[in-house]
Amino acid sequence: MPMRWWPRSIRWQMLAGLVLLETLSLLLFAFLLIREQGRAVHGRALQRLDHQATSMAMQAREALLQNRPEWVGLSVKMMGAAPSVGSAKITDPAGNVLYASTGRSDQASLDPAERAQIPLMVQDQPRVFSFDHGRLEGARPIYAGGMLRGYVWVESDRSWDRVQLETVFHATLVFGAIWVIASALLVSFMARSISQPLAVLHRGTRALMRSPESAGNFPLPVSIHNEIGDLMEAFNRMVASIQEQRAGLNDTLSLLDSMLANAPIGLAFFDRRCRFVRVNQVFADMTKIPLSRHLGRTLPELLPQPVAQQLEDTVQGVFLREDPVRNLELTGEGPNPSRCWTWLASAYPVRTNPHQVRWVGVIVLDASDRKRNEEALRKTEKLAATGRLAASIAHEINNPLEAITNLLFLMHNFCQLDEATLNYVVMAEHEARRIAEITQQTLRFYRQSTLPVRANMSDLLDSVLSLYQGRLSNLNIRVEKKYDAAMDLFCFAGEVRQVFANLVGNAIDATADGGRLVVRARRSRDWKAPATIGVRFTVADTGVGMSPEVRARIFEAFFTTKEVTGTGLGLWVSQEIIVKHRGMVHLRSRTASSGKLSGTVFQIFFPDDGDLKPAASETASAEV
Repeated sequence: MPMRWWPRSIRWQMLAGLVLLETLSLLLFAFLLIREQGRAVHGRALQRLDHQATSMAMQAREALLQNRPEWVGLSVKMMGAAPSVGSAKITDPAGNVLYASTGRSDQASLDPAERAQIPLMVQDQPRVFSFDHGRLEGARPIYAGGMLRGYVWVESDRSWDRVQLETVFHATLVFGAIWVIASALLVSFMARSISQPLAVLHRGTRALMRSPESAGNFPLPVSIHNEIGDLMEAFNRMVASIQEQRAGLNDTLSLLDSMLANAPIGLAFFDRRCRFVRVNQVFADMTKIPLSRHLGRTLPELLPQPVAQQLEDTVQGVFLREDPVRNLELTGEGPNPSRCWTWLASAYPVRTNPHQVRWVGVIVLDASDRKRNEEALRKTEKLAATGRLAASIAHEINNPLEAITNLLFLMHNFCQLDEATLNYVVMAEHEARRIAEITQQTLRFYRQSTLPVRANMSDLLDSVLSLYQGRLSNLNIRVEKKYDAAMDLFCFAGEVRQVFANLVGNAIDATADGGRLVVRARRSRDWKAPATIGVRFTVADTGVGMSPEVRARIFEAFFTTKEVTGTGLGLWVSQEIIVKHRGMVHLRSRTASSGKLSGTVFQIFFPDDGDLKPAASETASAEV
């Protein structure tokens, strides 16, 4: 755990560290100095006591030899007045105090510790000893005329020794304080030259952390030329390099984001658990699932089986083998079972370092339209081949049919036949004319007109109904026709015939046995432009009807509800023909689920436009 009391600034850390170090050093120095001085003072005190005791003993011996006892008392008083002496006294050999430097001698006495030193005295040898509370005392026997006359006792004043030690200690403290202050000032000045550039570097680092993309604080000013200055210059170069790399990285990311968002193909990225980590909007549109719901989900949660399992196995295989997979075809069903979709998927490894695959990217191309186009093209080629074959067969049928017709004519007019046989010949002629009419209609569908002509609408509608007469009779569908036999229209007759053939054919497919088919035509005006005159056609049936979803897509290419029997091109082509003629179409339809009769009604208005051109390219709307 960091020390809370320790400063965080380098300047104050250096200052505090120096003060602490010098304080500890001075304390240690003072301790050692006081201890050594104490020993020296103690040694000098012992020597002083030895000298003082010897000096006072010699003075007392001389005074006694000269028979001047008053000098002994004077010597005691003088010794007691010395600054280093606490007390002085002279005793007789028995230890009774004769002279004392303080107080009355008859009231003074020796301590037990002092009396214990008397037996230890040696002639002409001083003795220094310590006793209670560190007291020091020196003693020496007094011999005069060869006889022991008493003892000299000199006690040291310890306060005088302490004053000497305190003087040394105070001098040490003053010196230490001066030294610490001088060192602190020097370090503060030196630390300032270090901490200021570091503070600038620190502020620059924090600014870079707060706003990595901002370059307003850089480059940092370099005011010193030492290692810290070199560090700041290196930091400036590093920031410039980072900004340059970030600019390049931002450009790359912007380019990748733009490619990901605007690419006309689906893009998805997966981790090792086959979870989505990123997709683009095209992929979300292909799955019909919002973009935000993909992230973190797995393939089985979003895509139907077995497509999800197949794509998941592919992603796991790329992680395992680290090789791309191309042109994997995936097929599934949309909300409408008849609306299948086909994807072409390619998977490739995405490496963040040369030795590990972090993600797998999947590129998905929606090939549904191409698949349907290919299928429709095949069907169209089949239909075209069938049409050419039918036209060829119809043409070939006409040759023997003409001979049969001529023979029946000869039999009917030049042979003497009974009435029953003649009836059979008439029936054969009628059926031969029907065969001729069918082949004629077949050739009309194949040989479309290239120029608009004024065509009789009654003949055109009758030819279409005649083409489907067999199916109408087999399904017992009652046909109600209502149109003027003399009504005509300036149009591409073959294309208009194809429109009504598609409508009648769809009506027959939707109508059950015993239903009704209504075909009407009359002169009318445009619903939106009443000044435009034309012909309004109505094709109505009592079939199953269409749901709103189907009605919204009936003119969409390749959309069909007939499963394998339909191409989804009939009404799409019909709309193109109506647009080509600048016409309009209205549709009404309902299903039996509504509780009423079901059925579908198409109303088509073709303007009688004499300026209709073969290459008309105007776009008109088909209103539903």
